[in-house]
Amino acid sequence: MIKPTKLRTIMKNLLLLLLTLFVVTIGTSQEHKLSKADSIAILQALEQQQSAWNKGDISAFMENYWKSENLVFNGSSGPIFGWENTKQRYLNSYPDLTIMGILTFEVIDLQSIANGVAQMIGTFHLKRSIGDLDGYFTLNWKKFDQNWLIISDHTSGSN
Repeated sequence: MIKPTKLRTIMKNLLLLLLTLFVVTIGTSQEHKLSKADSIAILQALEQQQSAWNKGDISAFMENYWKSENLVFNGSSGPIFGWENTKQRYLNSYPDLTIMGILTFEVIDLQSIANGVAQMIGTFHLKRSIGDLDGYFTLNWKKFDQNWLIISDHTSGSN
């Protein structure tokens, strides 16, 4: 026979365990959904970037990046921090339309990873007279007021 004090301790521990499991399950099962309007806004921003690139306008291309020292661009040369540094990297790497080529994006996946934060995975293709360039990207977007901006860009060429 179990003593009443021992039984209370067992019940108390069991209740604590069940409460902990409940809280963990609730916390991890909440899925963040990206609204249709937010999805469209992000895709429109990407389309604006593609259009600006194809006009040779790096400044306009950069408008969808977070103007912060905390912006990070990560490519084959390693991470670059800051909006100005990222812009300068693009200007140095793509000084003219011949090197820039014609850009097309293909979005593979777009999903919310937290409230007001989305992740996009896709491919890019540069059609160029000096040789085409293809690759992959992962963009992390954050909503600031009504604007979605890229806060992290990991892009790598595959050829």
